[in-house]
Amino acid sequence: MGATKLPHASPSPSAKDTSPTNTLVTTDIVVLVIYFILILAVGLWSMWKTKRSTVDGYFLAGKNMTWWPVGASLFASNVGSGHFIGLAGSGAAAGIGATAYEWNGMIMVLLLGWLFLPIYIASRVTTMPEYLQKRFGGKRIPLFLCVLYLFIYIFTKISVDMYAGAVFIQQAFQWNIYLAVVLLLGITALYTIAGGLAAVIYTDAVQTVIMVIGALILMGFSFSEVGGIQAVLDRYPQAIPSVRVPNTTCGIPREDAFHIFRHPVTSDLPWPGVILGMSVPSMWYWCSDQVIVQRSLASKNILHAKGGSLLAAYLKVLPFFMMVLPGMISRILYPDEVGCADPDVCKQVCGNPVGCSDIAYAKLVMELLPAGLRGLMMAVMLAALMSSLTSIFNSSSTIFTMDLWRYVRRSASEWELMIVGRVFVLVLVVVSVLWIPLVQASQGGQLFIYIQSISMYLQPPVSVVFLSGCFWKRANEKGAFWGLILGILVGCIRMILDFVYPTPVCYESDTRPDIVKYVHYLYFSIILTVFTLIVVVCISLATEEPKPEQISRLTWYTRFDPVKMTDEVAITDLYTIETDTQYTKEMETDAHKTKDDFCGTEPDEKSSSKLKSALLWICGMEKEKGEKPTSPPPDTPVCSLNEDPCMSHLLNANLIVCLSVAVFLIAYWA
Repeated sequence: MGATKLPHASPSPSAKDTSPTNTLVTTDIVVLVIYFILILAVGLWSMWKTKRSTVDGYFLAGKNMTWWPVGASLFASNVGSGHFIGLAGSGAAAGIGATAYEWNGMIMVLLLGWLFLPIYIASRVTTMPEYLQKRFGGKRIPLFLCVLYLFIYIFTKISVDMYAGAVFIQQAFQWNIYLAVVLLLGITALYTIAGGLAAVIYTDAVQTVIMVIGALILMGFSFSEVGGIQAVLDRYPQAIPSVRVPNTTCGIPREDAFHIFRHPVTSDLPWPGVILGMSVPSMWYWCSDQVIVQRSLASKNILHAKGGSLLAAYLKVLPFFMMVLPGMISRILYPDEVGCADPDVCKQVCGNPVGCSDIAYAKLVMELLPAGLRGLMMAVMLAALMSSLTSIFNSSSTIFTMDLWRYVRRSASEWELMIVGRVFVLVLVVVSVLWIPLVQASQGGQLFIYIQSISMYLQPPVSVVFLSGCFWKRANEKGAFWGLILGILVGCIRMILDFVYPTPVCYESDTRPDIVKYVHYLYFSIILTVFTLIVVVCISLATEEPKPEQISRLTWYTRFDPVKMTDEVAITDLYTIETDTQYTKEMETDAHKTKDDFCGTEPDEKSSSKLKSALLWICGMEKEKGEKPTSPPPDTPVCSLNEDPCMSHLLNANLIVCLSVAVFLIAYWA
C-alpha cells in the first residue's frame, strides 16, 4: 500500500495548515474585483435594456429572451456552488455514480422544451401554481404548492449553496462567514431587486461562460498533475488514507466507483432506482419547478424556448468532466485529507468527523492553481453561488407575489405587485442570513445526499400531479389534491424516519428499521410515485369530470384550442385590466406615494426631481407623476405555438443528436 503513495500527497493533516497556497494574493484579488465590476456592468446594462415596471417585464423579462441567454441561465440556475462542492465531494467519496443525476437532467430539460412548455405557453401562466389553479380550479392546490415551493427553496437550495460558497470563502480569505455571506447576498439582492428576471438571466449568461472556462482550466491542471484519464482509472482504487479504522471498509474506494449502474440491493445507487426513481423527481425539477420554467417562459417564442433547453442539455455533459473527475483526482492527490477515514483525523482536517470529501474541489483550487487563476476560480465559485441564489430569489418572489399576495389582495395594483416582489427579496436575504447557523451546525457532511433524499420524498407527488394535469384530461381537482396531500404525507413520514435513524458510518453496525435499511430512497421514490398515481386516478374517476375551461389550452391534447374568454379565465388572465378599471385617480396617487416611499424619495421637493428620477429608474418604477401603470390591452395576442418549419427541423435534428449523446454517455459508463 505504501507503493501507491504519491510524493506530493500530504503526509499528515497538518500539512494543510502550513501550505503557503491557502490564501489569495494581490493578483487574485484584482481578478475578483474585475469579475464583480463585469457582473455589475451587465446587471446595469440589462436594467437599461428591459422595461421593468410591468409584471411581465419584471417577472418574465418582457417575454423577449433569445435562446442562448435562456439556455445559459437554465444551466447556471441548476449548477450552483453546491454542485461544485457536492459533485466533486461525491466523486471523491464514491466515484462517478452521482453523474447519473446530471445526465438524467439532460433528458428531462429536453422534455421541458418539447412536451411541457407548449402547454405552459398556451395556458398563458407566469407561475406553476397558477397553472394548477387554471387546470384544476379551486384555491387549495396552488396555495399548498406555493408554501411547499417556498419551503423547499428557503430550507434546501439556499442553505446548500451558501454552505458550499462558505467553504471556498473561508479557505481563500479566512473571512468571518457572516461578513462574507452578507456581502454576497447584498450584491445579488441589488441587481435581483432592481433588474428583475432580465438582469438575472443576462448575468447568468456571463457567469456561465466564467464557470465553464474556469472549471475547464482547473480540470486541465488536475489531469496534468495526476497523469491523464488512465491514471485516474488506475490510481483511484488505491487512494487509501494512511490512517483508518482497522477491520472495516472505512477509507477504501468502492469497487464499482467507475460505474453508474450499480448493484440493485447492496450499492449506494441501485441501477433500477437510477433509471426510474431518479427520473420522477428530476422531472419535477426540470419540468415544473418555478426556478427553471420561469426562464423558459421568458423566451420570445417556442423555438427560442426549445433552443434554450437544447443548450442547457449540451452543457449538462460538462459537470462529469468539470466536477466529478476532478473530485476523484483530489482524492488521489490528497488521500489523507480528502479521503480521511478516521473520525479524529477528519475532525482535525475539516472539522467534520463524518468525512472531508466536501473539501475536494476547494483543495484542488488552492493547491494546484497559480496566482491569478486562483482568483478566477474564486470568481467561478462566486458566479455559481450568485447565479443560483438570484434565480431562487427571483422565482420565490414571483410565486409569493403572483400567487400568495394576489390571493390575499385581489385588488392589488401593478405598482403594489412590483413593490411587494422587491420587498420579498429583501425578506429572503434576511432569512438566508438567519439560516447560516443551522448550515454551520450541519457541517455539510452528508449535505448533497441529504438534498437528493429530500427530493425523493417531497417531489414525486408534485410530479405526478403535473403529469396527470398536462397529459390526462380526466384528472380533476379532488384527485390531484388528495394525491398531493397523501403523497406528501407518506414522503414526510419516510423523511422523518431518515432523520431519526441516520445512515451509520463505516465502522458502525446498521441497526435501522427494515423499512429504512432495505428500502433505498430511490426505490422509495418509485413506490411513492405509484402510490400517488393510484390515488389521483381512483379519486378522479370516482368524482366529476373537469369543466371544459379546465381543459381547453391546458393539456397536451388541447393546447391548440381557440381561446375562449370564459368569466373564470378572463378573471385570471386579464386581472390587470380589471384592476385598472377599479382604481380611481385618488388610488393612483396613493400608489404613486407608496412608490415614492419605497424608493426613498420626497415628492414634495422640486429640487429633488432629478434624484427622484434616478432612484425610480433603479427601482424599475420609471413613471411620471399621475401616469397610470400600463396593463396589457384586451386584444393582447396569445403566445403562438406556431413554428418556422426550417428552424423546427433543425431543432428536432439537434434533439435527436442530444438524446443520442445522453444515451451513449450513460451506456458507456453504465
